[in-house]
Amino acid sequence: MAKSSNNSGPPMANGFINLFKPPGITSMDALRQIKRITSQRQKVGHGGTMDPLARGVLPVCFGQATRLMDYIVGGVKVYRMDITLGVATTTYDAEGDVVKTGDYHGVTLDMVEENLKPWIGVVNQMPPMYSAIKVDGKRLYKLARAGIEVEREARPVEIHSIKIVEFNPPNLTLEVECGRGTYMRSLAHDVGEALGCGGHVADLVRLLCGGFPSDESVTLEQLEAAGDGPQGWRQYLFPVDWVLRGLKSITLNQQAEDHLRNGQAVTLARPEMEAGYLEQYRAYNADGVFLALVRYDRPTNSWQPEKVFQASSPSPYAPASV
Repeated sequence: MAKSSNNSGPPMANGFINLFKPPGITSMDALRQIKRITSQRQKVGHGGTMDPLARGVLPVCFGQATRLMDYIVGGVKVYRMDITLGVATTTYDAEGDVVKTGDYHGVTLDMVEENLKPWIGVVNQMPPMYSAIKVDGKRLYKLARAGIEVEREARPVEIHSIKIVEFNPPNLTLEVECGRGTYMRSLAHDVGEALGCGGHVADLVRLLCGGFPSDESVTLEQLEAAGDGPQGWRQYLFPVDWVLRGLKSITLNQQAEDHLRNGQAVTLARPEMEAGYLEQYRAYNADGVFLALVRYDRPTNSWQPEKVFQASSPSPYAPASV
């Protein structure tokens, strides 16, 4: 059993919960509710901030899983976004004040398809004023609320694909697959500007984040109802190594396990022919317990530990189970 960080509190949880964040609350609001429901106060974080307007997948990391948060934040995301054409707002979404209106009646499907093409690939995107980015130490949304607009630098983001799901003017629904740091509100605004009529986000749902799909997510209400019994909210925890499933894996003997648990490199008796230089692997012991994230160092013919974990139970994602 995992040890509690607080003698009077429950055992510390390790793993991920695939939370479906409802609209109307911030990601931090959702995290505070998670902490209350689970009684987990330390080492709890979320992977990928969402706007209050948005709903959908918000992976929550517990305990040792917080050390793998970068794999969530840096993972592929998929959004379904409803854009209302003909109206531009201060916040680029339905919650802002209208700053411009335009005639959308002349916009055709061909025009939409043509104006989406420049946004596919690595593009420079201007963050919205209503965002959490800091400029000179101040959050942009705080400056925006004070009526102050400042110069922002466009940032490179990667948009893998944009599909038109529905086009029924003034409504345009897109499905967007993208990398980290991409603002859907900015994309909606920029598409509206390119079409000459303006536009804003009317609805936004995140369908995928860091490998977690929305159709396998759990709500705050479900977690609350599950409680903290044997079949309580912990039944929804994904193992720590779940987010590393795409990596290859190795099984180590007892001596190598002892070395790895002490943060020492594991030297191989023979070269690992399949592993590329500095390629990451998952490491397990003979019982299927997840030990570490390691890299193969070809010049020294050894596995170098990157992150060592303290698990005690076999993982369903151990090599024998894959």
